[in-house]
Amino acid sequence: MAGLPGAGKSTIAEVIGNRLGYALLSVDPIESAILSAGIDSDQPTGLAAYLVAEAIADAALANGQTIIVDAVNAVDPAREQWVNLAKKHGEQLHFIEVVCSDTELHRERLEARDRNLTHLPEPTWHAVEQSLEEYADWTGPTAAIPRITLDSVQRLGQTVEQALAFIQV
Repeated sequence: MAGLPGAGKSTIAEVIGNRLGYALLSVDPIESAILSAGIDSDQPTGLAAYLVAEAIADAALANGQTIIVDAVNAVDPAREQWVNLAKKHGEQLHFIEVVCSDTELHRERLEARDRNLTHLPEPTWHAVEQSLEEYADWTGPTAAIPRITLDSVQRLGQTVEQALAFIQV
């Protein structure tokens, strides 16, 4: 899963994971746990969370599980770690990018959500706008990986069905 905070990727990932029985690894709760251990927020806790998620995904794949990684995946190094992990295990990788084309709806969703992550504050709309500026085009090795972009303005059931059709090709 890839997309800006509040775009709807976690909601879609949860439904897909439940429907298919896939393990779901979400980077934000991992980062919250890292912060709860007393690691200062001025440290690269986001990077650490991606690396912890990768280690957990590596073990899950080694045990024959199929996983969904729920993360912003805004830059090539983040995306490439999943490409390399899939290659290591000889697994097929699909990227599902989630966008919300209605800026006002996206902002409303972001401002209304409360994920109960005690040590990780919800991002502000300003932070999402900054993330959008830093969100990299899909280039390099990740450009060759199958990817679908879903617009979460559509009904949840519709986006889930599109995602399921995409990953079950």
